[in-house]
Amino acid sequence: MDFKFTEENLAKIEAVRKKYPASKAAVMPVLYIAQEQNGYITKEVMDEVAKLLGINSVDVLGVATFYTMYHTNPIGKYHVQVCTNVSCMLRGGYEMLDHVVKKLGIDVNGLTSDGKFSIEEVECMGSCGTAPMIAVNDDYYENLTKEKLTEILDSLK
Repeated sequence: MDFKFTEENLAKIEAVRKKYPASKAAVMPVLYIAQEQNGYITKEVMDEVAKLLGINSVDVLGVATFYTMYHTNPIGKYHVQVCTNVSCMLRGGYEMLDHVVKKLGIDVNGLTSDGKFSIEEVECMGSCGTAPMIAVNDDYYENLTKEKLTEILDSLK
């Protein structure tokens, strides 16, 4: 399935490109525009971004798969990211992840049938001093317990 930017987004991308001396430096904001338009980043989206910026697709792939703010699968209205890096792991990150999986009834990288929730295990969200933590969309929840996590998820239903 081909992906093409809307005329409105092409104008946004042109404005973004003017901010950077090299096209490659514009990959992150252009990927963000693409994600806003498409909902998530597919191979076709990455290829279009690379073509538009005149760079290699592998450079776009590296950015899209490194940063947790880019989604390579469809996500729910509430995208729950659970950190399991060292600090979170030592303070119960995997227990939090298992709790979210059981509570929502889907696997990691899954999406509930109503499209409301998705789960992603992430490597590090830069909140090591307040581990364990999750993010729901752009909001961070830190120093979690299973009880606090249940309250958060229940408040979103």
